[in-house]
Amino acid sequence: MNLPSRDDAWNLLCEYTQSESLRNHARSVEHIMRAYARKWGENEELYGIVGLLHDFDYEKYPTMEEHPYKGAEILKERGYPEEVITAIMGHATYTGVPRDTRLAKTLFAVDELAGFMFAVTFVRPSKSIHEVKPKSVKKKLKQPSFAASVDRDDIEQGIVELGVDRDEHIQFVIDALKEIDEELGLRGTVELQP
Repeated sequence: MNLPSRDDAWNLLCEYTQSESLRNHARSVEHIMRAYARKWGENEELYGIVGLLHDFDYEKYPTMEEHPYKGAEILKERGYPEEVITAIMGHATYTGVPRDTRLAKTLFAVDELAGFMFAVTFVRPSKSIHEVKPKSVKKKLKQPSFAASVDRDDIEQGIVELGVDRDEHIQFVIDALKEIDEELGLRGTVELQP
């Protein structure tokens, strides 16, 4: 597989995405995808690049008619492998592209939940991912008014499709985000023990 480098993928993201919050979302999904790839002995670069680029076209092409279709065209033009493009197309349920690989299922299971974690973290007094627990995430998921733009059905469907335990998946995502807390602005005011 001829996979462009992480630097190439980052440059592509930055070319189309100016928003720091969208770049942070991309980095968070990338990091969680890499963690799952390591856990399963899969191709970490492939998983990471799919995570990093899944929404790269969203800022310029935010409508359902354009995203992720425009992104797929751009990725094709730039020589990205079909496996990357198919996984990215599958993360938007309305495309009708089936998620029939572990790569595609992982992206779908991670995407919305990663975004939700930022919301859960930022309402904590400390604004620290280190104080987020699966119990509080599940409680917030039950509140439709909290982070209302996050599709709870997609989160649940992603967990089912990936075939993982709900609590373990939530904890896995939290743990992965803790590893890059400072980079993402998720460290907050909590004093970490060395």
